[in-house]
Amino acid sequence: MLLSHSLDHGVLVITVHRDPGIGGRATLLTSISDLVHAFRPAPVVVVLDCPAPAGAVVSVVLRAHRLCSHLGVLMSVASSSAPTRRALEENADTAGTRLVVHARTDTAVAAAFAAAA
Repeated sequence: MLLSHSLDHGVLVITVHRDPGIGGRATLLTSISDLVHAFRPAPVVVVLDCPAPAGAVVSVVLRAHRLCSHLGVLMSVASSSAPTRRALEENADTAGTRLVVHARTDTAVAAAFAAAA
């Protein structure tokens, strides 16, 4: 399974279980996009639960952030990987809503819930 989703206090939590690789980027982005549209305007937290997230998943998350920003949907990311968090923060689009990156999922969900309230 590539990803799963749930609602936690009105926050859409999308968990990416494995890196899609370069060939799976489009499929992952489409899946995330479909969920964002279906649960809009709920804030979104993308949890990178895959071991050592690589460039492909980071690329997809950055594209999803641009989509959410365009739609006016708050989005944040949770990853236990410090290099991944740095890559996301350094490459995030600054033209729209700021991408907030957390080390823990519970913190990300709580912050998204508070921001949406």
